[in-house]
Amino acid sequence: MSLLSRPAAPSPRPGALAGWLLGIAALVFAIVVVGGITRLTESGLSITEWKPIRGIIPPLNQAEWQAEFDGYKAIPQYAAFNLHMTLDGFKAIYFWEYLHRLLARGIGLVLACVMIGAWWKRAIPAGYGWRMIAIFALGGLQGVIGWWMVYSGLSVRTEVSHIRLATHLIAALLIFSALVWTALDLRRLAREPDARPARLTGLGAAALLILAVQIMLGAFVAGLRAGYAFASWPKMGDDWLPSGAWIASLGAANLHDNPIVVQFVHRWWAWIAALAVLAVARAARNRGARGSVHAVATFVILQILLGIATLMSGVALPIAVAHQAVAVLLLGALLWAAHSLDRPAVS
Repeated sequence: MSLLSRPAAPSPRPGALAGWLLGIAALVFAIVVVGGITRLTESGLSITEWKPIRGIIPPLNQAEWQAEFDGYKAIPQYAAFNLHMTLDGFKAIYFWEYLHRLLARGIGLVLACVMIGAWWKRAIPAGYGWRMIAIFALGGLQGVIGWWMVYSGLSVRTEVSHIRLATHLIAALLIFSALVWTALDLRRLAREPDARPARLTGLGAAALLILAVQIMLGAFVAGLRAGYAFASWPKMGDDWLPSGAWIASLGAANLHDNPIVVQFVHRWWAWIAALAVLAVARAARNRGARGSVHAVATFVILQILLGIATLMSGVALPIAVAHQAVAVLLLGALLWAAHSLDRPAVS
């Protein structure tokens, strides 16, 4: 049979499809890491236009580079911080934003090819086609959110909105989560042909929500540059919360607009998140899980150490990027553990 021929009858291949989805999840992990570098190097506003198709080709000559640089010179960030930037300096920040956007296009292309190929080969198991379409739609929405985020820093602000930055990150991790969960369902289906998709339990949902809040707070910290406020731990300088840190006029907005309060909450919500994910790991162990339990425990410890090191180092780029990367790995491990909770406990 030709590779291009279409089977006469459905030919589900859940194991192969799961492998492809995990590969795409790895690409999403990569783009989140590159996005973190882009934010920390202040590179996110270097490309001031959204060209979904034409933007694939970078500047190819001096005139095109100068035109891109002139576009950057027209935004407030350049006037506020980079008046002495050279064209070579601009190329350095352009690289990370270009790579970020190129990865996004690549993920969309790979996912589309996997979907079309699996559909043509009739390899998508019954009930999973809608999930593939929903994940692809989320990817398209994420592109719009990304431009919405960048647009917030092109006219008045000297940086993107930290609220939109957090929205962009959470949307990326929603796609990552959908890919991982669907792949886990497909892997189970490959082992057990009659298996139904796993249901998310109350404990798993609560832990995922708590971890999502912590990741959102981390995005606020990055967007507000709150990590630079106090390079000490466990106290912030000489106090647990510096006197006068809470600004009464802001009210509840202190929790997302006040850099000192945001850093404080991010520090201590981390322990709630740690307890929540470890509770899931314990429950998963009671259901016979092993790999996911070890992964959760390892990443929780590593993430806490990296968070402290990020603060103590004054937000050193490699440590801060590793902190964001391990947050995604912890999310993946938590999804893996939570997926196993839809099983009876081992007596």
